[in-house]
Amino acid sequence: MIRARRRQEAGLDHADPIPRYLEIQRDLQDRIASGEWPPGHRVPPEHELQARYGCSRMTVNKALSTLAGVGLIERRRRSGSFVAAPKSQQTILKIHDIKAEIAASGRPYRFSILSRTRRRMSADDATRLGIAQDGEVEALDVIHFAGETPFVMEERLINLKVAPGARGESFVDSPPGTWLLNLVPWTDAEHIIRAEPVSGPMALRLAMSSRGACLVIERRTWQAGEAITWVKLTYPGERHRLTSRFSPGDRIGG
Repeated sequence: MIRARRRQEAGLDHADPIPRYLEIQRDLQDRIASGEWPPGHRVPPEHELQARYGCSRMTVNKALSTLAGVGLIERRRRSGSFVAAPKSQQTILKIHDIKAEIAASGRPYRFSILSRTRRRMSADDATRLGIAQDGEVEALDVIHFAGETPFVMEERLINLKVAPGARGESFVDSPPGTWLLNLVPWTDAEHIIRAEPVSGPMALRLAMSSRGACLVIERRTWQAGEAITWVKLTYPGERHRLTSRFSPGDRIGG
């Protein structure tokens, strides 16, 4: 049976009963979201899960099939089930790891966390995440550098209900975006791209002309229908451009 502590952390205690397969699905999903089961981790075999949860194999199979259906796990014949890697290659506009992108260009990478707060979700936070106002968020402002040149300003909200591991993460070695890509699989993403004039404070942070324009990418990602994060990336327009190559058969959206 699921331990009381994990049931409470995973949000499995409800006044109204829920289907047993959904209870199991939520517990497994919590293990993935928390980073306890990172991408590539082998999910215990069905007979072990059957014994752990005290249920039928059909119930376990339904829970695993649901997780596979939303892309959180991969079921491989004769090998078992494994936590899926993030789907960064399956959208027309890919979710880039800023740290890896700068490093690949041959320039030294560093980042600085300008502010970090944990708070009860505000109405504005909920609107940005696209969810009901409930729970807590981790709010961070981060600036990334390529060499000594500011590369991009990042404003991010992390939904701690879906990514509780962010509570104890120091973000000393890797920035929040890299941490999320490596440890919290996402199933859907939305990009909004626009140009906007630079503000005075942003011009100073990005070392650009006060008369310049910024390229802004606003993104939300979800895990099985639950919002993981909202991020606003502000690039100096004079130093960046977007390039995308695709064919008619590529998957659009997601």
